[in-house]
Amino acid sequence: MEPNDTISGAPAEPPATAPAEPPAASVRPRPRGRTTLLIAAAALLGISGGTAIGYGIQAQRPPSQLPALSQTELAYPAKPLPADKVPAPLPASQDHQVATDGDLRKLIIDRPAGWSENKDADWLDDGWMSVGDLARDFTHDDSTYEYFLESDIRRIAGASWKKGAHREAAIRLVQFSSGADTAAAGFADGQRSYMPEARGAGNEGDAVKGSGEGRYYVYGVDRKPGYLPFYRARAVMHRGDIMIEVNLYDNRPISKKDIRTLAERQLERV
Repeated sequence: MEPNDTISGAPAEPPATAPAEPPAASVRPRPRGRTTLLIAAAALLGISGGTAIGYGIQAQRPPSQLPALSQTELAYPAKPLPADKVPAPLPASQDHQVATDGDLRKLIIDRPAGWSENKDADWLDDGWMSVGDLARDFTHDDSTYEYFLESDIRRIAGASWKKGAHREAAIRLVQFSSGADTAAAGFADGQRSYMPEARGAGNEGDAVKGSGEGRYYVYGVDRKPGYLPFYRARAVMHRGDIMIEVNLYDNRPISKKDIRTLAERQLERV
């Protein structure tokens, strides 16, 4: 996101006797500029003439034969393969597009043992979340909503569970239109970018195994007078055209193992 030294000295004294200047009438000025103009004009004519002659000679020559264009063999067979040699399609368990084009809610992991459905999660409607509700989670203006629309967001599936009196879990799968893998990656990168700051978790987090750039974070405790302490952990990942977010909330400390286990299970499911 430098002074100059000045050197001073006395000028040299003129000679004692200076030669007398010739009378002005005896000096006849020589015309200037004419010779220079003639030389420049000759050079220009030489260049123009040489160019014209060169084009003329080239035009009279027979055209040179161009080398043959090289072309690799076609990457696809000239004829359809026989039925017995056509490769079988991938099973649904290995075809990522088949899985993600189906009911996105089925890609959310099963509720862990000891957890129950969180009926207070008003951001969910039959396992779906609206784009407007997602945008309001980040800002209360229209900029985020417009960002999602411009990124060609497709749909959002979610789940919310409770365990005991205070522990809650929330999972969101944010899917963008087919072929928009960069949108899911960009959304996840944007979320991770501020997590080391005070407005995020305040730390670099830890890598989610097998996720590439995915990370999970455990926040510092948030204490306010008159309220129970608030603890939070979060994981942000993406796979293909889906951004994956896992959150844990409690009034008791949350271990790294707790958030890591949920994050790895959810990533494996997607």
